[in-house]
Amino acid sequence: MEFKDKVLNCIDCGAEFVFTAGEQLFFHDKQFRNEPKRCKACKAKRVAVLGAVPGSNHRSGFSRVETRTNCSQCGKETTVPFRPTQGRPVFCRECFQQRREAATA
Repeated sequence: MEFKDKVLNCIDCGAEFVFTAGEQLFFHDKQFRNEPKRCKACKAKRVAVLGAVPGSNHRSGFSRVETRTNCSQCGKETTVPFRPTQGRPVFCRECFQQRREAATA
């Protein structure tokens, strides 16, 4: 599927903004059904007013989950900001960084 840049109008300020081919590909990959309605400036204002943090997976008012577990690689006790899935390894910060660096090398 080929995507081309589109010019859209912001529903808040009425300004035109470009919905790039790359953004369209991202929306397609994530199976988003609707095009963006706001320009980046209005979206940022809206996020600030609502008290949300862009890119965050938790909503305001909810506490973050922290789980104590042991590192699958070194066995050290650690805390992770999610609930581990059974059968998937969990790493402490040091082992995670080592694995990340090894993967990019």
